[in-house]
Amino acid sequence: MRSHKDLEVWQLAVELAVAVYAATRTFPKEEQFGLALQMRRSAVSIASNIAEGAARHGKKEFLQFLYVSLGSASELETQLEIAGRVGLGTDSALKQLDSRSTSVLKMLHGLIRSVKARQADHAPMTSNR
Repeated sequence: MRSHKDLEVWQLAVELAVAVYAATRTFPKEEQFGLALQMRRSAVSIASNIAEGAARHGKKEFLQFLYVSLGSASELETQLEIAGRVGLGTDSALKQLDSRSTSVLKMLHGLIRSVKARQADHAPMTSNR
């Protein structure tokens, strides 16, 4: 059985979280418990929910956690936008994080499609009487 650590999207999500931590260290001290903390929580939630979903036994549960990860990734994108508009972080760091976040979102969408397709392949046949 494969581990969540084998999933490329989980690996990228972990890298994204690490990059968010590094970028938010440069935020002003008064933001460390504001937007910086929210961004860190969102980023950590992406990888954490992929891992938790992968540990569940059914595809339906896995999908549920993938959707939560998708929501956290969307939260992070919004927080990155806000950080840029209020002048937190450097433009280059925020652009790099946004690019990584977009990659994770795309991979999550792809994994969701794949899991749904496998779920449909194993759905019980119904008769058309």
